[in-house]
Amino acid sequence: MAKQKNEWLDWLKALIIAVIIAVVVRMFLFAPIVVDGPSMQPTLHDNDFMIVNKISYRFGEPEQKDIIVFHATESKDYIKRVIGVPGDHVEMIDDTLYINGEIVDEPYLDSEKEALADGGNLTNDFTLEDLPGNYEEIPEGYVLVLGDNRRNSTDSRYIGLIPEDQIVGKVQLTFWPLDRIGLTK
Repeated sequence: MAKQKNEWLDWLKALIIAVIIAVVVRMFLFAPIVVDGPSMQPTLHDNDFMIVNKISYRFGEPEQKDIIVFHATESKDYIKRVIGVPGDHVEMIDDTLYINGEIVDEPYLDSEKEALADGGNLTNDFTLEDLPGNYEEIPEGYVLVLGDNRRNSTDSRYIGLIPEDQIVGKVQLTFWPLDRIGLTK
């Protein structure tokens, strides 16, 4: 009887330790997230399941082209691509991205640009000064984000610059559906 009781206590301890480890990993290191909507197509699709690295920006800063998750409202998180970082001046002219006056290649948009049936631009022209806040350059502690589906994305063009303290983490891995499993680029 005592041996059976000790075995149950060992199992209970192991279960409690596993739950504590899972909670710590989920709260501080990594978290699963599901894409809700088409704003990041063709890179990410509605209902893709991904892993968000919550610690990447504790040791570094967001970089251009990172895909991030951030708190857009108290109850809603958005997934977007970082386009501009502190010190940058951003403008879009005739579907060409300029950062600090230099052309920046966006290969993740090539298929979408080629597929434009109406011959128009994927991204409407704008400058940083046109966005909410009327900044001349992105201030410290903020990033400018855009969705890859530029014609259907609520991003910095509408909601303004994103405070870095609202960033949840960097999207690094898609794990569902299985045919889309892989590192996120």
